[in-house]
Amino acid sequence: PQIVHPLFVAREKSIQALKAAMGTDKKVILAAQKNHSEDDPRKDDLYTIGTVASVLQLMHVNDGTVKVLVEGVERVHIKQFHFDGEFFTADIAPMGSHVVEEKDTEILVRSLLSQFDQYVQLSKKISPEVLTSITSIDDPSRLVDTIATHMSLQLQEKQNILELANLKPRIEHLMSLIESEIDIFQVEKRIRGRVKKQMEKSQREYYLNEQVKAI
Repeated sequence: PQIVHPLFVAREKSIQALKAAMGTDKKVILAAQKNHSEDDPRKDDLYTIGTVASVLQLMHVNDGTVKVLVEGVERVHIKQFHFDGEFFTADIAPMGSHVVEEKDTEILVRSLLSQFDQYVQLSKKISPEVLTSITSIDDPSRLVDTIATHMSLQLQEKQNILELANLKPRIEHLMSLIESEIDIFQVEKRIRGRVKKQMEKSQREYYLNEQVKAI
């Protein structure tokens, strides 16, 4: 939700759904597949928590695919899928969220940003500009979802975050994921350091052995 993202659409069913949406309110439901290798997913192959999104831009590509720019609107529970022979439609219900005390939210958000700052420094894959843009987001819910978008998480983990409509457990869950990733980065850093020292030691020993041979 509230994230703008480009998508390349190649499946005929999905292209037909986009065409239908462009002819009405330009709204689509984005739902992930449980198994990404399934090329023709059925109803049971899709998660029932998804995101309603607005199609901001649609462009046909020469190879027959469609490039769309979408903006997430809100989390929804998909109650029932329908298939009319051309594309899926669905009955949906918005996922409400519990209100968190402002003071509690402020403390959680501050802790989350501090953790994410450490994650950015260790990962080396996220530019400092991203951190700057994230810290300027006022809406805590959008902040959490934006951070999750920039993290290198497995699909199942991102789906878990999507399914947490309530803000407090979503922040706490994301913080636990960041903490785990930081632990991994630190272990990798220590391993790299030991390997580097061992290589330097081996190189010094080789150099000394060659000197002895020369003498």
